[in-house]
Amino acid sequence: MALAARHSAGKSNISVLNFALMTIVAIVAPMAAKFVIDGPYSLEANSQWANTLVAVFFAAASGYLAIQELIQFPGRMLIGNVIFTFSAPFVLMSLAFFVARIDYSRIQFIGGFLVCVIWTILYYSITHRRARPAFAVVPFGAAERLLGIEGVDWIRLDAPASPPPRCQGVVVDLASDLPQEWRAFITGAALQGVRVFGAQMIAESLTGKVELEHLSENGVGGLNPNYLYLHLKQAFDFLSALVALIVLAPLFAVVAIAIRLDSKGPAFFTQKRVGFRGRVFRIYKFRTMTARADAGAEGRDEAMTQHNDERVTRLGRFLRNARIDELPQIINILRGEMSWIGPRPEAVALSQWYTDHLPYYAYRHVVRPGISGWAQVNQGHVAELDEAREKLKYDFFYIKNFSLWLDFLICLTTAEVVFSGYGAR
Repeated sequence: MALAARHSAGKSNISVLNFALMTIVAIVAPMAAKFVIDGPYSLEANSQWANTLVAVFFAAASGYLAIQELIQFPGRMLIGNVIFTFSAPFVLMSLAFFVARIDYSRIQFIGGFLVCVIWTILYYSITHRRARPAFAVVPFGAAERLLGIEGVDWIRLDAPASPPPRCQGVVVDLASDLPQEWRAFITGAALQGVRVFGAQMIAESLTGKVELEHLSENGVGGLNPNYLYLHLKQAFDFLSALVALIVLAPLFAVVAIAIRLDSKGPAFFTQKRVGFRGRVFRIYKFRTMTARADAGAEGRDEAMTQHNDERVTRLGRFLRNARIDELPQIINILRGEMSWIGPRPEAVALSQWYTDHLPYYAYRHVVRPGISGWAQVNQGHVAELDEAREKLKYDFFYIKNFSLWLDFLICLTTAEVVFSGYGAR
């Protein structure tokens, strides 16, 4: 048990050492390269070097801390996620230098950024291949069902003895009727520093979904979002949407003209959707289907877009894959009806149908719907009831883990999909 108790501390020490090595290389390697190219540093160059050193350190620290928060969520750390995560603090530092008119070495600064990105990608590529999470499982109740989740070394405990030292903790269904000796084992393990996890929490952290069948065990109230962040997010959404609408106005005009030239009908498509707290609103999108198809899209069957739907126009297919068709929803964000990130709003007929067939479906309206969301980056478009059930599990995971970091991860993954085309549906 002592070895298992030291696992978390050892992992933390490795993380600190990895950050220290990355930062040293990010500072020293570009400086050495500049010395080889330009020769010894002058007094002015020393001042530039000092400014650059401070900037690279703070940008690297900010990016690394953000990465540590993002890897807590399910899924693989994508290359694009690493690039965008480090880009943000490095860009902010360069803007700060520009505004304050502080001189710095651009070669060293860009070199530091490249080192941070390459180092992090290589580190997580190597550790992802070698490391598989391992958990000891107390074989009672819902914990037994975890054994079917792939990508994890599940160690089934046949007796209440010490868990293997290489495991990261013990998983148990505390709601099940555990025998006295197993309860004593769990208590003793916790007292000796071994991490004890609830079966449902582990399942959610590994799959990124909240199982609908177990909502009654914890109560739906456990899914309440952070209302302070809900209001702060709305304020940010409004300001950023206002800027985005001004910047993207020329693109809107070009796309609208292209749609009119490509097929008959209006450039924009509107439809009634169910949004925040169950309120019905009218969503705005660029038209991607034939005008006749869009005109009759209020019914359940018409509201469902099938894979390779024949109603989608030539230009419409490109707009959908690039997510450009969603941009007019910036207007909905300004009106307070939507957010950049959240569960996708469904057509009224579809929402009613799902509500009738899926338990707690309407609870997804407790947060504002979004242009992109956790279900979209993990699952994509759905049409069938079983697919909608899986999508709802992702939506509930988002609501339960409603936070800045999860929104940031969704933004990164959405950008990866848009720029690479992978996963766009």
